[in-house]
Amino acid sequence: MKQCSPTIEDLLHDSEYGLDLTLLAGERGLGNRIETPRIQKPGLALTGYTEHLHPDRIQILGSTEISYLRQLPEETACRHLDKLCAFPVICFVTTMGLEPPGCLVRAANEAGIPLLRTHHLSSNCISLVTKFLEERLLPITHAQGVLVDVFGVGVLILGKSGIGKSESALDLVIRGHRLVADDIVQIRKRSAAALVGSASETLQFRMEIRGLGIINIKDLFGISAIREKKIINLVIELVEWEPTQEYDRLGIDDETYTILEVGFPYLKIPVRFGRNLTSIIEVAARNFLLKGMGYHSAREFDERLLARMESCLTGDDVE
Repeated sequence: MKQCSPTIEDLLHDSEYGLDLTLLAGERGLGNRIETPRIQKPGLALTGYTEHLHPDRIQILGSTEISYLRQLPEETACRHLDKLCAFPVICFVTTMGLEPPGCLVRAANEAGIPLLRTHHLSSNCISLVTKFLEERLLPITHAQGVLVDVFGVGVLILGKSGIGKSESALDLVIRGHRLVADDIVQIRKRSAAALVGSASETLQFRMEIRGLGIINIKDLFGISAIREKKIINLVIELVEWEPTQEYDRLGIDDETYTILEVGFPYLKIPVRFGRNLTSIIEVAARNFLLKGMGYHSAREFDERLLARMESCLTGDDVE
């Protein structure tokens, strides 16, 4: 699903990206929602030619645009800006701390279009605003599970409540691995083939262990035991052991698990008394790294087995 689009007010008050924005006019439009991460410089729209204007994009006015408006006769500049502000422009941003012409301030106020100012260069402003919008407009979903960093592999552990996800993650932390999120994992689509998992602000660095309660991993084990976010690489589902159920014993065929249209290597691990789940998860992460280097243990074993069988049929001695 897609998260709620940010407003101009969110952009104005953001502190994470250092946008350094101040409001000059158009306070009525602070609730305007931004639906696209793309930015536009109005260019020819300042001359009255608005054919290619995209009012749904933030309009950046740098030194070229401001100096052009200042050299125009005031009546002409006001006429062009009134025509521009007749469109439902979501926001104007002037860069380099430049003072916008008075007719732009007036037109923005009358139309309810927020007019913001930053001290950044136009190129830096565009880069920062784009990063802010790309992060805020990314598709997002949630998974009930645990995300841990095991040997640099982002392992998402799924399974029904009470099956041992958190206990396995705690044991992994004790072994030196890192917790990203417990209980609810927020998953954002960073690119066409990459999802990033993180914890909610309320549950960040915390874990629920039945019989023990809520514990803070950062306080107990230190900063090296946690991560704020991690790219997901592998999905492991813990399921209850069923004696009548057939489980994969070779691992030749790779299964996938799809989240936000991205497929991940998927393993289903049956939980049974006496099985060391932590060691199994560690080995799964190591095996994932091996496969990434082109070495597939199960398929190599299968090839050797077939070669051995063929040698028995032909009478050749194959080691």
